Amino acid sequence: MTTTLPAVGLAPEDASTYAEWFACLADPTRVRLLHTVATQPGEITVGALTEAIGVSQSTCSHHLRKLADVGFVRLRKEGTATLVSVNPACCTGLPHAADAVMGTIVTRPCCPTDLPTDVAVRPLADDDWPDVRRIYGEGIATGNATFETETPSRRTLESKWLPGHRWVAVVNGRVAGWAAATSVSARECYSGVAETSVYVGDGFRGRGVGKSLVHKQVTAADADGLWTLQTAIFPENRASIALHHSAGYRTVGVRERIAQHHGAWRDTVMLERRVDSASVLTTPDCTAC
Repeated sequence: MTTTLPAVGLAPEDASTYAEWFACLADPTRVRLLHTVATQPGEITVGALTEAIGVSQSTCSHHLRKLADVGFVRLRKEGTATLVSVNPACCTGLPHAADAVMGTIVTRPCCPTDLPTDVAVRPLADDDWPDVRRIYGEGIATGNATFETETPSRRTLESKWLPGHRWVAVVNGRVAGWAAATSVSARECYSGVAETSVYVGDGFRGRGVGKSLVHKQVTAADADGLWTLQTAIFPENRASIALHHSAGYRTVGVRERIAQHHGAWRDTVMLERRVDSASVLTTPDCTAC
């Protein structure tokens, strides 16, 4: 029997770049140095780093040069002192690399072509609200969908959801899920930035309903001039994170202990998608100046 392996999603050049980054961090002294530099509010001298890490200046300088060669840090001379700062691109580039290697980032632009043929996505109608709120409640019940503990009223949802960006997925005549976008700010400069939500009802998960909804959501947003979509997802909800990555979202970072949920502090993963999703999902340039 022949086993067909899935297509390799990590390009050889990306694998080579990531291997170089991880090899650089194989030394614990470099890990400590990078952490110390990254947690500084600005530049730090080599002398101060030497004291902070507890190594000789020659050892410190050697490891800093290795970090600078890869692009993790920047070195700047000022008189006789060398000032060190983190390369901001790597604050997102390094987490992106780890996600890509572990398969939680799908390294392709939006959107999937293998949408299920039995799922129809259409604008939300007045008659859909009971199903939408029911599915919202089912999501709340999972404990990993939202900080909400009670289903919001129709009036609340209607007041915040953008009118042209409310969708429902229908399977065999039943509403199986919904997607919506909310403006993040009333300020004009943020007019093209929206926060997105996607919920799939009990009994319909794992059959492409979420994929169909997100596809409609992002393509409609592109057509309507929304240049940034963002969403916050509990780290435990890996299926939702992978779903959004497949539609061109990238992980921006993790907000630790952002809010309490049922008496416990929870983290959220912040993801965003730009109009030019192809460029957003290319390998982060950790060597950029």
